[in-house]
Amino acid sequence: PHLAALVLARGGSKGIPLKNIKLLAGVPLIGWVLRAAIDASVFHSIWVSTDHDEIEKVAKQFGAQVHRRSPEVSQDSSTSLEAIREFLNHHHEVDIVGNIQATSPCLHPSDLIQVADLIQKEGFDSVFSVVRRHQFRWSEVKKGENKMTEPQNLNPAKRYRRQDWPGELYENGSFYFAKRHLIEKGYLQGGKMAYYEMRAEHSVDIDIDIDWPIAEQRVLSFGYFGKEPLKEVKLLVCSIDGCLTNGRIYVTEDHKEMVSYDYRDIVGIDLLKKRGIQVRLISDRDCSKTLSAMQLGCVAKVCATNKLQVLKDWQEDMSLSWKEVAYLGNEESDVECLKQAGMSGVPADACAAAQKAAGYICKSRGGCGAVREFAEHIFLLLEKVNSARKQ
Repeated sequence: PHLAALVLARGGSKGIPLKNIKLLAGVPLIGWVLRAAIDASVFHSIWVSTDHDEIEKVAKQFGAQVHRRSPEVSQDSSTSLEAIREFLNHHHEVDIVGNIQATSPCLHPSDLIQVADLIQKEGFDSVFSVVRRHQFRWSEVKKGENKMTEPQNLNPAKRYRRQDWPGELYENGSFYFAKRHLIEKGYLQGGKMAYYEMRAEHSVDIDIDIDWPIAEQRVLSFGYFGKEPLKEVKLLVCSIDGCLTNGRIYVTEDHKEMVSYDYRDIVGIDLLKKRGIQVRLISDRDCSKTLSAMQLGCVAKVCATNKLQVLKDWQEDMSLSWKEVAYLGNEESDVECLKQAGMSGVPADACAAAQKAAGYICKSRGGCGAVREFAEHIFLLLEKVNSARKQ
């Protein structure tokens, strides 16, 4: 049977404008679940249903196909079921839909693999995700009602300790898998049903803006970053123009060049060095006088006509794997380096080709703190590496 992953990503989110492609830990929100779906290798096709051009662009960058949904199922009042049924009406080859929520960025391929087995090999008609919670529930008393609240799932005289109570299962909205015949009857859950219990730390759902910074920390700690395990970064190579500087060149009357940089970026470079990470600089123009004036104490290569070859030479000289190399670039000349490095980033104002190739898009612009921000991102991922080692 044809199993299709389907991510519903309407453009008109009321809570957070274009929430589905807002950057979360440097990656568009929808990119986290698409990466997990692709690497699970259980889907015959992976789709994003959207009504918005920018969401379509991001979806294709991450390797998904796009179904342009109609205005009728793109309203605030439209339900997920309506959008899924419209998708099936246009794709008769699909037998099973795995509806994955774009707002669940800590989803892992292993979860999707196990759910696919439940529905394809064990004969379930529908499978949905749940999370175990240890929360005591009480009845609601509305204002003005002359009655007392009542316990719903506990005896107050014998309150459970957490370790003595198995808790309760709640839908977490991460995904709903269902066979075509159920969906056509108007159900996402029905027939022979099963739940799939996700780990609590992977159960992250972004509904309101205040959740965003919390979700970023959760994603950096528990998110899925790709098939290969992360390794400790030993080398950061940074493009000078447009990353360390804002890319602008000021020329005086006596033909001298001046550039500006942000002191935060210098601090970021110093912090990287203190953590034992080498920082090297690269430029395709001759800016040796600028570098001399900045006194950064970094190895630099200017007039680099082939940045990728320079990067390969440095990687080989230091006997590093590509997973131990990070690269911060912003122009088309950086694209191949961004693709090759194990960790890659670009400033917020980088060109479209560089943004597409990068694994992390900074909130800061070039010359305005992007190097410091990328350094902080590296430090957070190093904590993830160290935590994995301890486990």
